[in-house]
Amino acid sequence: MRAAVLALLLTTTPAFAAQLPAAPDAPATTYHRAPDAIAKILETPPTPSVAVSPDHQTLAILGRENLPTIANLSKPILRLAGYRIDPATNGQAEVRTQWLNALSFKDLASGREVKVALPAGTRFTNPAWSPDGSRLAFVVQEPAGLALWVADRSGAARPLVRGINAAFSGSPFTWTPDSRAIVARTVVANRGAAPVENVTPTGPVVQESNGRRSAARTYEDLLANAGDEALFDHYFTGQLVRVDVGTGAATPIGAPGLFTSFSVSPDGRYLLTERLKRPYSYLLPAGYFPTEIAVTTIDGQPVKTLVDRPLADDLPVDFDATVKGPREAEWRSDAPSTLVWAEALDSGDPKANVPFHDRVMMQAAPFSAAPVELAKTANRYATTMWGDGGFAMVVDRAWKTRTEQRYAVSPDAPGTARVLLTRNYQDQYGDPGFPTLERNAAGKQVMRFTPDRRAVFVEGDGATKAGAFPFFATMPIAGGAQTRLWTAKAPYYESVVSMLDDTGARILTRRESAKLAPNYVIRTVKGDKAKLVTDFADPAPSLAGVTQRTITYKRADGLPLSGTLYLPAGYDAERDGPLPTLLWAYPAEYTDPKVAGQTVDQGNRFTRPRGISHLFLLTQGYAVLDDPAMPIVGEGGAEANDTYVKQLQADAQAAVDAVVATGAADRNRIAVGGHSYGAFMTANLLAHTNLFRAGIARSGAYNRTLTPFGFQAEQRTYWQATPTYTEMSPFTYADRIKAPILLIHGGADDNSGTFPIQSERMYAALKGNAATVRYVVLPNEPHGYRALESTEETLWQMTDWLDRYVKPAPATPAGKAKAK
Repeated sequence: MRAAVLALLLTTTPAFAAQLPAAPDAPATTYHRAPDAIAKILETPPTPSVAVSPDHQTLAILGRENLPTIANLSKPILRLAGYRIDPATNGQAEVRTQWLNALSFKDLASGREVKVALPAGTRFTNPAWSPDGSRLAFVVQEPAGLALWVADRSGAARPLVRGINAAFSGSPFTWTPDSRAIVARTVVANRGAAPVENVTPTGPVVQESNGRRSAARTYEDLLANAGDEALFDHYFTGQLVRVDVGTGAATPIGAPGLFTSFSVSPDGRYLLTERLKRPYSYLLPAGYFPTEIAVTTIDGQPVKTLVDRPLADDLPVDFDATVKGPREAEWRSDAPSTLVWAEALDSGDPKANVPFHDRVMMQAAPFSAAPVELAKTANRYATTMWGDGGFAMVVDRAWKTRTEQRYAVSPDAPGTARVLLTRNYQDQYGDPGFPTLERNAAGKQVMRFTPDRRAVFVEGDGATKAGAFPFFATMPIAGGAQTRLWTAKAPYYESVVSMLDDTGARILTRRESAKLAPNYVIRTVKGDKAKLVTDFADPAPSLAGVTQRTITYKRADGLPLSGTLYLPAGYDAERDGPLPTLLWAYPAEYTDPKVAGQTVDQGNRFTRPRGISHLFLLTQGYAVLDDPAMPIVGEGGAEANDTYVKQLQADAQAAVDAVVATGAADRNRIAVGGHSYGAFMTANLLAHTNLFRAGIARSGAYNRTLTPFGFQAEQRTYWQATPTYTEMSPFTYADRIKAPILLIHGGADDNSGTFPIQSERMYAALKGNAATVRYVVLPNEPHGYRALESTEETLWQMTDWLDRYVKPAPATPAGKAKAK
């Protein structure tokens, strides 16, 4: 394992030699504590989350655990088929789990709150209300593994069954519609000890291709040999059981298998499962393995095999590519036991010239009659929102054009789909919102109808140039304009959480403002009366004096842009003058310049940083220009990335000019930074402009030849777009990077495309070209850093880097910076 900090190299270049402090004698070998103001905020428990009961009577208040320790994060894990699991618990690894540590129930009518008496030190996850709202089930970490617990609204809690198998992502259990039982995935009884790795090879690992096209993007944590396959079988094979909530008795359902998902039909008679099969792949994660989708009775008796598809290793690299045959199977939410699935009409290739790319099929129990076609979709099927026999909404999407279509369909008269709208799904101003979905008596998500059944309730973000003001409305199912019932008003950002009655007269909202921490409110729609339900405190009151405002400006070609400017608490422009400034961004690709230039003022949002947020730099005297727009536009079918560098230069120049024009930023003391694709952006900007005094690049990818089958929004392969891959790679231009750059990377990065070798090779390239660079590796950390020690180290490194290279006044006036 690498040391906490792999390398610290501070090699000066002529442009900066006069102003750089001396390099330290040796790399650090222990974790640093973040500056005190930051550390105190990090040590504050996070604000609880909530979950509304299906009957709208009770609010479950869920206490959230703070950042884990590096010791917890460093426990032994297994990396198998794209998953990371804890072999001691047979659940997801610490790094992929957000643990909860407290539970209480609050009656919405009376305000009475009951704390659930959990054993000291309890950690749990996956809370889920029963369909009738009487109980909450959750998975508890115990010394010997994971257990399924249930809590009554009275505050009593008890374990139901132990040995839960949560190796696959998603919840390892689901309620039955009658709320009397739970179907759970458990560890196979008497499975024996885990396979022991044979450290002496019995032969080579051989893979072979016979000329069949099988392109794959880069993935982490794949199976690598027969030993990995044996471990995958051991830990991921589970036994489905039906657990009686009253007695705790667990009855096995069918034979064990690699069940990735399972769901009970709304009438409780059938079980829909997805099960993985051999042969496995060493190039693809588990989601591409051979898959059987089948229906059994609730007792496990086979009824129907919907599909038994082979390894999906022949898909095109396009984002809308998909498997052949039935996929995305689910139960129709508003019917007793009707199976629904999508299947491609283009053999899974989105480039095929066909009038329809997908169709949606239905088949009702007992599944003996031929399936019927609910609708065809012009683009790739996305989802169906169920209502009743007369109205459901089917949605499709096309990645290349960023197009979304919504169709009205009648499940009782299938075969005809009426287009409700066609829109660019990146269009914030034109977003009509989505129908309100809530659980019905069977626990399935359905649209909420108005009492006369002529419309459905709708909720949306209400984005405008002046700000986002969420709304609650009705949409006629026959067509026509929406009717707004309620819209949030300044100074609040207030989003709809749940309806509290069938008429839409009362709603539960989550309300915040620039100065008020988010809390939950019962709002009477007519009359606009509000009753506060929770009173969560400001988790970082020391940041209450921070100011924020949206600044708007234009790119050289006239494209409107914006960013949020944050200024430290107590900042006085006349007294303090221009500040050292951090510009933190993340590029985004668009097909329409009108959409790319949309501005939504953030002045009514409550902002408090957590984790490794760059906004903590506000406590250290820096201004922060947060999320300045960095659009890369491919208009009229043009590939956006073919002009990536040119557009990025123009975006950055406009942002720097704009923030300097406010008077808050010193042009000669501006740094640029970003995480992941933002790190890639940072290195490119340092290579292709002289706008910035320094850069911070966290967990990035810098050499696109290492992601040859596509990356981010790029669908073309390296061999189809070699010049673009080359020009976009800052590794190609490492010799041009003269401003100091801080590289940070998680040593166990789990993100596709950002393998740690990306930063390792970039560091070597920069070092070899006499750059000023520091390379920090955080042991055992994934793509987004989790441990408290790693978080504090990251923030210490960022602060130290900026204090060293950005905060000091330059030795000589640098003049006006310009793009190269």
